[in-house]
Amino acid sequence: MRWLARNLQQRIRRGIMRSEICLIVGGPQGAGLETTAQLLTISLARLRYGVISDREYFSNIVGRHSYIHLRASSREIPRSLRYPVQLIGAMDAETVFTHFQDLEPGGIIVYDSSVENKVVDSIPSMERDLVSRLKRVLGELGLDGSLKSLVNYLSREENVVVAGLNYAELITRLASRVSLPAQQASRYVSAIVYAAIAAFLGLSESSINYAIESRFRGREQIISINKLIIGEVYRLIRGRYRSPVILAPSNLNHPELMVVSGNDVVAMGKIVGGLRYQSYYPITPAADESFFIEANERITWDGSDIASIVVLQTEDEIAAISSAIGAALTGARAATCTSGPGFSLMVEALGWAGMNEVPIVITYYQRGGPSTGQPTRGSQSDLLFALHASHGEFPRIVISSGDHLEAFYDAIEAFNLAERYQMPVIHLLDKFLANTIVAMPPPSLENVRIERGKLISESSGERKRFESADLVPPRYVLGSGAITWHTGDEHDEWGHIDEDPENRERMYRRRMEKMALADQEIPDEKRLSFYGGNDADVLLIGWGSVKGAALDAIEDLREDGIKAAYMHLRILSPFPTRLFRGVVEKFDPGSAIVVEHNYMAQLALLVRMITGVNIERSIVKYTGRPIYSSELVSGVKRILAGEGRVVLTHGP
Repeated sequence: MRWLARNLQQRIRRGIMRSEICLIVGGPQGAGLETTAQLLTISLARLRYGVISDREYFSNIVGRHSYIHLRASSREIPRSLRYPVQLIGAMDAETVFTHFQDLEPGGIIVYDSSVENKVVDSIPSMERDLVSRLKRVLGELGLDGSLKSLVNYLSREENVVVAGLNYAELITRLASRVSLPAQQASRYVSAIVYAAIAAFLGLSESSINYAIESRFRGREQIISINKLIIGEVYRLIRGRYRSPVILAPSNLNHPELMVVSGNDVVAMGKIVGGLRYQSYYPITPAADESFFIEANERITWDGSDIASIVVLQTEDEIAAISSAIGAALTGARAATCTSGPGFSLMVEALGWAGMNEVPIVITYYQRGGPSTGQPTRGSQSDLLFALHASHGEFPRIVISSGDHLEAFYDAIEAFNLAERYQMPVIHLLDKFLANTIVAMPPPSLENVRIERGKLISESSGERKRFESADLVPPRYVLGSGAITWHTGDEHDEWGHIDEDPENRERMYRRRMEKMALADQEIPDEKRLSFYGGNDADVLLIGWGSVKGAALDAIEDLREDGIKAAYMHLRILSPFPTRLFRGVVEKFDPGSAIVVEHNYMAQLALLVRMITGVNIERSIVKYTGRPIYSSELVSGVKRILAGEGRVVLTHGP
């Protein structure tokens, strides 16, 4: 494979070396887009580039538009996505029409020249609203609505490198060389797009080979066909085009990087944290977590099995949480995972777990609602629901992770807190984190601790499971030999139903006061983080996956002469009131801005309810697309210009 450029000077002569690139790879659902994204991410990670990529897709198995938005850096592990992009790799005409407005002048489009005559209003998979907007834009540019007129305009007016390749012709010609049946040849369009992008970025031979061999390990014929196609296309691109977006060599100081999604890293955290029972009913975007655990349910050491995890797909979400509660009562570290519609079904059993002080973990991936809403899009609209779900009052801890590293450690901490305080713990995540893939250093296990609380695994005779002398009583598990009782009704210390007023007050108060104990004992550094200086003009406040965009935004704002800081809330129940006030009081009144993925600015409502602090300004987004750091910077500037509320809408 001598056709690959290896010499750094050759790369410099061919184009400008960039420390960072953003790109979009798009095509119809089911056309191999994920494979393209995996190959790119693996190749980049192999060369020690920091990578973050998000997959956006419709709730459709085959046909609708799907795309990967990727950012790679030679200087750092990227924390968020941003626009504009420098490269678009299009498997179809729809991708070019949908994303061309987000391409940087002087960027690159790789597209299928055999569909140049397609016009924007002849593509049935495109939504009517988008078609109407694009027809207006194309008309204003004086274009006839065809793909050919658009790419010619971009080349002429925007100095875009338009790399038109006839995908069908390439596939047919190359397939004949390996006797590949025509019906199978179409599957390799993704290889064409990957090869073209790899060529424009200047990726190395070793990284491309490694990606192909890793992705298709054990499937030698597929590996050889991919290498043939990629080699031909790479040679074609390098010989015909000058690339303006070659990546500079990475200077990241990480000996190794792992490529993981949010689902993957939460599953890893659960396994490290001692998970022994995981239940689920398949639902987007939670199911991939359980699939990962199931694929790794045998735990080995030095070649021998030392433990295993039971992963059970149940008939519905009610059965999922109920079976996990049963497993937790036996002393197993038990969890279930779901998203909004599934959690809605779980709330009655959640109340039972609260009444019986069961240490269960619910991993809750938020998506767009209400009802079915946007099954494959993201949201942070379930904060208040998670905090108050199920009737009555009972203690619960709610953790929200801001990035993949936090998600790993929080998955472990959720079990520790659940067992230490004997209450349900909700690990609140969202689709953005679940479906985002990063190349990141492996988490350190040096400070990981497993805390089982007052677990009693061996005993005998009748025992007071709900001993009122202790806020957190000894936990006699089923199978320990102790005789205990559990009921959904109010009960006495033994677990027997008891509605006596004095008993009710005593048992109710003891359960609720565990929240005050948790509030006192959970370390500050696990509850809230502050980034930036106390002299900032703007204080952004957020939770969950807002973190990456906010941290990038405060750096970009600083370059524009605006001092900004970010307060990241990680534990939302018990709310870190003392810490929160301590940060807010350092800033001028009115400088705080809540940033969230919901309409109501739910965090601002929660803050007002618990602390009395009224945050009047907000930047919100509820389209189901991520908050991009570039649009957040613009939103902050609009707030500073006098707007009290900014609604973000960027993203196709």
